[in-house]
Amino acid sequence: MMNLCLALLAMGAPAQPGTQENPTAAMLRTFGLMGGMLVIMYLIIIRPQRKRAKQLESLLKNVKPGDKVLTSSGIIGTVISVKDKSVSIRSADSKFEILKSTISEITEKAGDAAVQS
Repeated sequence: MMNLCLALLAMGAPAQPGTQENPTAAMLRTFGLMGGMLVIMYLIIIRPQRKRAKQLESLLKNVKPGDKVLTSSGIIGTVISVKDKSVSIRSADSKFEILKSTISEITEKAGDAAVQS
């Protein structure tokens, strides 16, 4: 990224011998480059992260009994009950109570299983 900025600055017209660059223009160019970098950083890093967080929040609000979920630790199970901050799931012969925040995705919704059968 730094090489790109240096290449762009090097493309500028060379100063004429015996003349000085306008300090106001140099300051505006510097602030313009910093502003451009901030906009690019927002579009590449911050915006997608916020979008992902909103999707995960809506996913956790829509968890209901009967859904098949995948946890961040790799456990696949069926939701038995939902509380404020935790969820009870059944996986094989085991019953777990996990935090909602550990659910990474809903693999199958409760209503979809009835349609497929």
